[in-house]
Amino acid sequence: MLSVALVACAARQPKMEDECLYSPSKTQFAFWSNVAEQMEVLIYGETDSYETVPLTKGANDFWTATVKGDLAGKFYTVRSFQNGEWSLESPGIFAKAVSVNGQKAAIIDFAKTNPEGWDADVRPAMPDMTDIVVYETHLRDFTMSPYSGVEHKGKFLGLTEEAPLNYLKELGITHLQILPFFDYGSIDETTLGKNRYNWGYDPVNYNAPEGGYSTNPLDPSVRILEAKQMIQALHKAGIRVIMDVVYNHTYDVMGCALGRVVPQYFYRLNEDGTYANGSGCGNETASDHEMYRKFMVESVCYWAREYHIDGFRFDLMGIHDQETMRQIRAALDEIDPTILTYGEGWAAMSPAYPYEELAMKQWTYKMPRVGAFSDDIRNALIGSPFDHDPGFASGNPAGVKDVMRGLIACPEWSGEPMQHVSYITCHDNYCLRDRIEVSTKDVNEETRLRMNKLAQTAVLVSQGMSFLYGGEELYRTKQGIDNSYQSPDSINIIPWENLEKYADLHEYYKQMIAIRRAHKGFRLGSAEAVQKHVEFLDADNDQVIVYRIKDLEGIDTAKSLLVFLNGSAEEATVTMPEAEGNYVLLAYDGHANAEGLDFASHEQETVAPYSATIIAEYPQPEEE
Repeated sequence: MLSVALVACAARQPKMEDECLYSPSKTQFAFWSNVAEQMEVLIYGETDSYETVPLTKGANDFWTATVKGDLAGKFYTVRSFQNGEWSLESPGIFAKAVSVNGQKAAIIDFAKTNPEGWDADVRPAMPDMTDIVVYETHLRDFTMSPYSGVEHKGKFLGLTEEAPLNYLKELGITHLQILPFFDYGSIDETTLGKNRYNWGYDPVNYNAPEGGYSTNPLDPSVRILEAKQMIQALHKAGIRVIMDVVYNHTYDVMGCALGRVVPQYFYRLNEDGTYANGSGCGNETASDHEMYRKFMVESVCYWAREYHIDGFRFDLMGIHDQETMRQIRAALDEIDPTILTYGEGWAAMSPAYPYEELAMKQWTYKMPRVGAFSDDIRNALIGSPFDHDPGFASGNPAGVKDVMRGLIACPEWSGEPMQHVSYITCHDNYCLRDRIEVSTKDVNEETRLRMNKLAQTAVLVSQGMSFLYGGEELYRTKQGIDNSYQSPDSINIIPWENLEKYADLHEYYKQMIAIRRAHKGFRLGSAEAVQKHVEFLDADNDQVIVYRIKDLEGIDTAKSLLVFLNGSAEEATVTMPEAEGNYVLLAYDGHANAEGLDFASHEQETVAPYSATIIAEYPQPEEE
């Protein structure tokens, strides 16, 4: 029999994450419910039999109990009695270790889930937030190809291996954003051999890793250890890790802990009592409710502390309220101010909350140091995902002004440049190759490759934070599928076999990343500096943009930087501004080199069709 002590909450209000606190001598439980009449924990061994532990209500609606003895290796669920009946069993709202498919929470010794050297694991240096170049991928996409050189395909351990780590290091990115790897509901962890695929935007247990990425989902400790090994290996390679988090909705309502433990509280409701659906997934969570806000803040802080996560990308951030995002930012600042926060500044449908208080893109400036994806520069460069019209990079001059706004990080909504996530593609919608193909007619592959390079160049020379979708540098295609969330590996995998065929494209991406990281002028870091140093010059051509960053003495090795973007099928000739130093070509006609390609003219320069010319003005060398 279990030895149980029923205790009221201490003066300190428990954290949401204190649901299960293990030690070899006792395990403490604390669950929150403002509607329960009774609550109890069910302690399971290796079978379906269980022992019941009643909980007692204390301050602030936390229900607690302490069970003496060593419970390591056991599982538990919690249920509440309300309205004359017991709720369905739940692993708890903040389950940190779970059984296969997340049906029960596990009691484990977290000290034993740390890989060797974990205490010495440190975040790679990040001097300035605008230094960031994010590369987004899905664990399966990145490792499943037979050409990937990865042994542990589709697993956390795949990203601990030499081949993928070397590739990312050589590409030059600073952050790897990984699609959701918390415990999600669309993959049956007991039948992984069936090779089902899903992006993972269907949360079940927010604070435990997904078992499908583990080598043994039956052992709750293995997925935790292997997730930490992945993060540790990336850190050793100098790469930070961003976790894609989906706090805006759950997989369903009554199948999830939020709905089972405290029905309705954690969700927004319509006036008629039905569940609001700003997510388009059947429900939307209520970040404005005190305890869900508390849950979100504690959850990101838990991942940052326990797993050393370096950043968070918020799915459908526009469903959350601004105050919650500000509190998340403040809490993470206490851990490490360089932990990144950004998200989608929109919702799938209209949330059931006042629009002006939501974390929508247009209100980004109200949430300091929280970034938002810029659909402005995306739509201007390659066209909107809601039609098949081309953008500036594929021959449509209508987007010129919005490209220019994007190059200076859309100051009307971003507040500071690091809040503007410059991008053209991500896992959503068409990948770049497919987008260009559906929006251009009678255009050959050579021209489409030029358009690809031009669009990505604009992202990498913008003053915002640069974001790249993994595999674009290898000319990936999803065979025209624009929503591949459950398409098979054959559609979603990164085509490592393209590394040789499209070596020129890969090298261009690599060099453009190097050019960005070598020149502080492309990442000035503040709205004030952008206003002071950036100007647009007249190009005498409505399909050419001339973007100049000037007076860079003491900021950059270059005195000035010039970018010419030609979104037309014709070569353009541009007049060079006067310069005292040497003009050096960094990029020209689809080629780029951070060390320089050649000297450039002081009078006129050409810009090839659908391409960028980038020129650095360096001081004249002093005469000996």
